[in-house]
Amino acid sequence: MTRKNTDFLAWALLFILALIWGSSFILIKKGLTVYSASEVGAIRIVAAYMFLIPMAIQSLNKIQRKHWPFIFAVGMFGSFLPAFLFATAQTRIPSSVAGILNALTPLFTMFMGTLLFSQRVNNLVKVGLLLGFLGSGALMFAGGTGGIEFNSYALFIVLATLFYATNLNLIKFKLADISARAITSLSLFIVGPMALLHLLLNTDFLQKTAYGEGAFMALVALSVLGIVGTAIALILFNQLVKITSPIFTSSVTYIIPIVAVIWGLIDGERLFFWHYLGMMFIILGVYLVNRKI
Repeated sequence: MTRKNTDFLAWALLFILALIWGSSFILIKKGLTVYSASEVGAIRIVAAYMFLIPMAIQSLNKIQRKHWPFIFAVGMFGSFLPAFLFATAQTRIPSSVAGILNALTPLFTMFMGTLLFSQRVNNLVKVGLLLGFLGSGALMFAGGTGGIEFNSYALFIVLATLFYATNLNLIKFKLADISARAITSLSLFIVGPMALLHLLLNTDFLQKTAYGEGAFMALVALSVLGIVGTAIALILFNQLVKITSPIFTSSVTYIIPIVAVIWGLIDGERLFFWHYLGMMFIILGVYLVNRKI
């Protein structure tokens, strides 16, 4: 493949990933029109789990016994818990705000790496972290009518991004010798049955799916979220990592909130001054942190 073709493919993959991941928040919102937050989280995990079963089976012989505790942790922190936290948060906050707050992930990744794995950071990175946290604070206090009021449900997304950051550091420092594809498929192979059992035993998922108005479209939205937003997006992301630099790859973080905001506005959501201020601070903070990378 020529350099020109490689560059074109890299940019194409970047925007496809931004579109997929930026659209995940509106898909959660559509799922919540029929299903509860716990059902939305479980359906998302089960869809990705079932899609990746063949890949997981192929990867079983590549894993040593010492890897399994960390793969379980990756399944919990990277998929299972965030799926439920995002769904719970979006019962009370707009999908566009959820997409903006998701941009905290690289900031927390740097923070957790510094706190737990002795990564060194310079003053520029510290400023970036501070701006990101100030931005998240602005979003937490951004009222739905333009005023200032504390929305505690934003903390669920902050916690989810903290889990994502823990997951990324576990992969980097504890599972560096395992492919990302194997890690993801096997981690979902472990937590997927837990989500399936919760769905079948602890919820009225089957009744809602059979008789609920709009259940088919909600289930389709959540299946797309699990299969495309988790499984297929991972394959595309792996390919992007192979053909370009980490700095280029990390730029997807800037586009995801924009896509999420556009979908939210199309769906009738309203954003006010504090929302845009928070988004600006978070994206600027991510930019400063990535300059270190």
